[in-house]
Amino acid sequence: MRFQDKVALVTGAGSGIGAATARRLAREGARVGVLDVGAQSAGEVVAAIREAGGAAQAIEADISDADSLQNAVAEFMNTAGRLDIVVANAGINGLWAPIEDIEAHEWDATQNVNGRGTFLTFKFCVPHLKKQGGSATIVSSLHGHAGLTIMGSTAYAASKAAQIHMARKLAVELARWEVRVNVVSPGYTRSRIGQSHSKRNIESIKLDISRAPGSGRLHVGPLDPDHIASAIAWLSSDEAAFITGVHLPIDGGESLVSG
Repeated sequence: MRFQDKVALVTGAGSGIGAATARRLAREGARVGVLDVGAQSAGEVVAAIREAGGAAQAIEADISDADSLQNAVAEFMNTAGRLDIVVANAGINGLWAPIEDIEAHEWDATQNVNGRGTFLTFKFCVPHLKKQGGSATIVSSLHGHAGLTIMGSTAYAASKAAQIHMARKLAVELARWEVRVNVVSPGYTRSRIGQSHSKRNIESIKLDISRAPGSGRLHVGPLDPDHIASAIAWLSSDEAAFITGVHLPIDGGESLVSG
């Protein structure tokens, strides 16, 4: 029960990595705010946590909407009373396409959720973390630091790279309040977001894998969300009390060979 008497908030917790992380933290004693843009999916995760004997609260909010998120965090804090752990997981894959085929509003849609949404999550949660210290973990992606031979994901990759540097900057900024900030970068994971991106004209920029670097992979098959949840739980625990500003790839070695 590493998180007994601790309170956690997980964004994008209605499915995939977020749901697995919420369940894991609750199983180890945390009271968990399950935040998702979909009330039904958040409610289903909360029901599963409570059925297993854990404590959780469903929170509906759009992380890219400042008013929506601020109100949701305030409502959660009114009932939870404190905040020890934040997992900024919510995000979208957006459109994958050649750069000239991406419209400005399509680029902005990806940055608004992944970049602005992560910023707003910290903006509204950090004041509560500062009161007693705690841990924050950002869920980025292999695309944020590698995966250069995976074509078309420029908008997504740019937003995920920004998250990695944001974590490092905030680790330094928040150290005096004993708030640790780390970032994990999963490879391809079985989840709703892992299959949610749309593609346009990808064939026109597809690499010839037989000649391209990074054509092999070290891991077998996609990751399971529980693999990511385990790492996040450890980073959020006192066992990782002296770990901050760390970027941890969780990809079975894929980033070593994918460019």
